[in-house]
Amino acid sequence: MGSLSTLSCIPLPASVSAMTLVRSRQRRRRISPQDGRALEILGHAIEYLTDEFVHAGGALSGNNGQLEAVRLLMGINRQIYFACPEVPTLGDRLRTLLHLRTA
Repeated sequence: MGSLSTLSCIPLPASVSAMTLVRSRQRRRRISPQDGRALEILGHAIEYLTDEFVHAGGALSGNNGQLEAVRLLMGINRQIYFACPEVPTLGDRLRTLLHLRTA
């Protein structure tokens, strides 16, 4: 189990806090066609590398080049995703329309 934690240690930009991660799971993002294509390509590359790693029977170690490549691609994937603006919720749009302030 401890070796699985090496896959979950993906660097995030400093601007991404824990609350951003929690909130972004509930909020949609407006992804441009270019960003969508980049996310799609990165997703395929990540999937390909992990499939190759599993089929080769690779060991989960800290100095594995394939795992480092997957971590790098996943980090870039998250940077692109979090750079996309969040779509305002209906409540946000109503507050803006009615000029209400949030506490």
